Amino acid sequence: MAKSIEEINAKIHAGTAVTLTKDEFLSLVEQEGLDRAAARVDVVTTATFGAMCSSGAFFNFKHTDPPMKLKRVSFNGVPAYGGLAAMDVYLGATELAEDNPRYGGAHVIEALVRGESIRLKATSTATDCYPKEAIDLEFTLDDLNQAYLFNPRNGYQNYAAAVNSTDRVIHTYMGTLLPRYGNLTYSTTGAYSPLLNDPYYRTIGVGTRIWLAGAVGLVAWEGTQHNPTVARNDRGIPVGAAGTLAVIGNLKEMSADFLRAAYFHNYGTTLYVGIGVAIPVLDKEMAHCLAITDAEITTRVLDYGVPSRTRPVVAEVTYAQLRSGTVNINGKTIPTAPLSSLFKARQIMDLLKQQIQTGRFTLSAPIQPLPGTKGDE
Repeated sequence: MAKSIEEINAKIHAGTAVTLTKDEFLSLVEQEGLDRAAARVDVVTTATFGAMCSSGAFFNFKHTDPPMKLKRVSFNGVPAYGGLAAMDVYLGATELAEDNPRYGGAHVIEALVRGESIRLKATSTATDCYPKEAIDLEFTLDDLNQAYLFNPRNGYQNYAAAVNSTDRVIHTYMGTLLPRYGNLTYSTTGAYSPLLNDPYYRTIGVGTRIWLAGAVGLVAWEGTQHNPTVARNDRGIPVGAAGTLAVIGNLKEMSADFLRAAYFHNYGTTLYVGIGVAIPVLDKEMAHCLAITDAEITTRVLDYGVPSRTRPVVAEVTYAQLRSGTVNINGKTIPTAPLSSLFKARQIMDLLKQQIQTGRFTLSAPIQPLPGTKGDE
């Protein structure tokens, strides 16, 4: 029998909703079959935790006296963008400090969430409205009027794995790749990943409530580079980078356990972001999507040793193969390593499940679908 999000929310408020993590749902399907699982379960929690370069934060500072327009801005030496209203600033996660290539915007964001003080330096040109020309002070997250994470592209729906065919080591956003196919890296949580469990975006869209680094966040829009037209396998799963999400949430409510700065050698900084999505089991079709396993999710392996916009595809593999620790490509056994954390994803799924069970997190239907829904194809 079909269920609505409103009916499921009523059960959440009454404390009667059946909520399972993705692992628990797969076990139930295996034990009792898809029909019974679809009838019994109301919500399945999914999650990802990985490097998401297209991330950053907006800050609004209290006005100085006399007033000032923050124009040329830095946080602990990391340049930020001040081309907004007087006291609004945007800091990108991958922006690097002018004197330290291993420290960037991601480190500033994590430090603020941890409660640490950050040095703000700003200069401007005096005007009648804003006569003050310079400022140099320490601040914490509590000193700000507003601080919110706004990430233009997170939660990729699948992503290609990476190898290196050249005779030299290369350093990429997929990590360090050893020569002559010496290793393979991949960056998604596979069957745990939210958009892989809702491949046609039935329940995930603009306005969907999500778990964002410990806070309640929202899907603000389609993410940049959102591309639902990527070829799909027989389970409806894109075989390469496809859908993406732009997400937003209150930085003051987030946890540094799920918002972590990272430095990739000879590449730069990035921000690891934890995202959880509670997917309603609306009907058997939705349950079928949620029953996807790593063995049914395929992705392409690209040769990052070729310095071109379109890198050659050297193989197509399943996430079960990737998670086994080795894959065989053209007769060569290659060790694999994830850049995303399955451990953190499981933590997020458990935490989100607990919040639903205690009525602290409810579902929201999209107010607008993401481009490329099933009905549009």
